[in-house]
Amino acid sequence: MITWLGIIAVGMALRLVDRWWFSPRRGRHTPTTLRDIRTLQRERANNITPALLLAGHWTELVGWCLVAAHGGPMGWAAAAAAGAVKLRHLQEVSHFAVHGVLTRGARAGNVLCEAAVHVPLGFASVPLRRRRHVREHHPNATVAGADPNLRELHEAGLRAGVTGAGFLRALLFPLTPTGIAATVRGIADNVHNGTRRWWRVAGFVAVPAAIMAAGGWQAALCGYAVPRLLLYPQLAWMSLLVEHRWWDAEPVPGSPAVVEAARCLRLYPDNAAWALLARGTWLPYGDLYHYAHSAHPAVRWNYLPVLEQNILGTPAYTPTALMLGDDAVVRRHFRALMTRHEAASGAAEGAAARGGSRVRPAR
Repeated sequence: MITWLGIIAVGMALRLVDRWWFSPRRGRHTPTTLRDIRTLQRERANNITPALLLAGHWTELVGWCLVAAHGGPMGWAAAAAAGAVKLRHLQEVSHFAVHGVLTRGARAGNVLCEAAVHVPLGFASVPLRRRRHVREHHPNATVAGADPNLRELHEAGLRAGVTGAGFLRALLFPLTPTGIAATVRGIADNVHNGTRRWWRVAGFVAVPAAIMAAGGWQAALCGYAVPRLLLYPQLAWMSLLVEHRWWDAEPVPGSPAVVEAARCLRLYPDNAAWALLARGTWLPYGDLYHYAHSAHPAVRWNYLPVLEQNILGTPAYTPTALMLGDDAVVRRHFRALMTRHEAASGAAEGAAARGGSRVRPAR
């Protein structure tokens, strides 16, 4: 047990190097303007601490795989939960590489995250993810027909007229048989259809093979397979749900901050305990501050809390809960879908009535 915990502690220490280096509180003063933030971020940009950050997450994952190998049923459960969180963290670190702000230069970030995240986890290549996320999603967030993320939600069943049972199934889509099949197909497409296919296939297969060689089937199953195929996709899905007011966003013209304030949300604005839990698990590395990120995508996650607190403030919708309460995110989403369905039904009935009034009686 001491060995496993020691490995996990080493991984945490490696991660903290990057956090300390980029900390807005390290130095003479905390930045209070966007120019200060960009200057500080540019001065501290490097390629070493991001590599240590990614190495730290993988070291922790190895430690949790060993917990699964030797910890019995409790160890299996703990490793599966921790493994899912580690994969979420790796995804979000690579997300900032996609935006070009992980390392000193974008190319270094691309190479680092291809090797340490996208290939071993079966993600799409960094250039493909950049096109989908930066070029297609960010400018078109919540815009039907243009936003690939909104299309993904729609395909999972979150559409106008969905029933209560259908809405619940859609909330748990990655855990349903259809969702699991979609995850497997997505991995297969990413591995086989990307550039340098042999490298992607070999890298993806090597990770579970190495984990099994080191810790047996328990480590490979509970520390990697279950998190990758079931738990991590569900955490990522929950994160997607709380990014935007997907079905009742207000199209407002203006500066990026004004536009994003009308279509983003900020979960747990006044609950420090829940916010801390979310930041440590399913909303890491800036996910909790999606409004600040959407308004200024070139700002590294370390400075998003400062950006929100000192410059932007919070968006129009600041729910206190994910599921429970009248202002909870999922309740608002469901009401918005019902409102859309009612509006569409009313419009259809009105059109039918207008059409019927033009029909001449037979003579």
